[in-house]
Amino acid sequence: MGRYNICVYAISKNEEKHVRLWMDSMKEADQIVVLDTGSADQTVPLLRELGADVFEEKITPWRFDTARNRSLALVPDDVDICVCVDLDERFEPGWRDKLEAVWQPDTSRARYRYTWSFNPDGSEGCVFWIDKIHARKGFTWEHPVHEVLVYTGNTPYQIIDADGIQLNHYPDPTKSRAQYLPLLELAVQEKPDDDRNMHYLGREYMYRGEWGKCIATLLRHLQMPKAVWRDERCASMRYLAKAYLEMGDPEQARAWYYKSMGEAPYLREPYMDFAMMLYQQQDWYGVLYLTECALRITERPRTYICEASAWGSLPYDLASLGYYYTGDYPKALEMVNKALEYTPDDPRLLANQELMRQACR
Repeated sequence: MGRYNICVYAISKNEEKHVRLWMDSMKEADQIVVLDTGSADQTVPLLRELGADVFEEKITPWRFDTARNRSLALVPDDVDICVCVDLDERFEPGWRDKLEAVWQPDTSRARYRYTWSFNPDGSEGCVFWIDKIHARKGFTWEHPVHEVLVYTGNTPYQIIDADGIQLNHYPDPTKSRAQYLPLLELAVQEKPDDDRNMHYLGREYMYRGEWGKCIATLLRHLQMPKAVWRDERCASMRYLAKAYLEMGDPEQARAWYYKSMGEAPYLREPYMDFAMMLYQQQDWYGVLYLTECALRITERPRTYICEASAWGSLPYDLASLGYYYTGDYPKALEMVNKALEYTPDDPRLLANQELMRQACR
């Protein structure tokens, strides 16, 4: 295991509630560099008090890639490893030793486990792997929002998995995401052939309930020559199904759910989304078939196309209802018991458990 010069770099704005815990989790680095883009609270003095090197600059017009690149430029040239982290994210202790155990002098980038959200009971929600640890040279950030790290070096690109490193995300639900839509529209305008941005734009329209724009944009995504990643294509198909369902066209929704399952049959999400639709229609045999398909998939994917509900209590919850309403009460009780392993204090599941116990007598 080598000893490397490691620098954490970040951007910040009005993050005083996160500063102390964030700095404590980053203290394993040799240096912490933060670009503050206009905080009106105590973020800057707190960071400085706790030992971060803080620089201040307003980015106008605002773009995440510009801000990331400005912050990266503040990292000294003699740094070996750069670690890009937001202030609402925290590493679990021991991350440096785990990183240095696998990093080699020719390593370009590292992947590591990331918990993007937590459930109300504190258990993990959405989990996937990210790769924002990288060598000092040969990288730049691109895209106004949902920015990505792009390799621009001229040596062989080497990415490694840093098993054991865990980064947790604790977002502030009061912060607005209003800027995301105009920045995504700008991203598509700048690079109309970028399939990733087109998918994200369609998803953003879905989040906002702009169903017509959602459908048009996601159809464009699926027609793009570069849109070949099956996981993301599957997600676009699922979002199309949701949009058509919201617009009162369940047959189109059903067609798109079938397509999504065919596109990525190894993912739980298309089965569970379709199962939710059939649950609402009280098609219990359909619910049972789809939840059974989902539960056959036991390996959680490492990509961001991974939703917490599909890997929590929901598959067992829906299956329990399917079995109950088709008269298989012992199997219904078995499934609701498994659902309660994920959310043991859920009052609805507890009530269902008692109902199913009574039915088994």
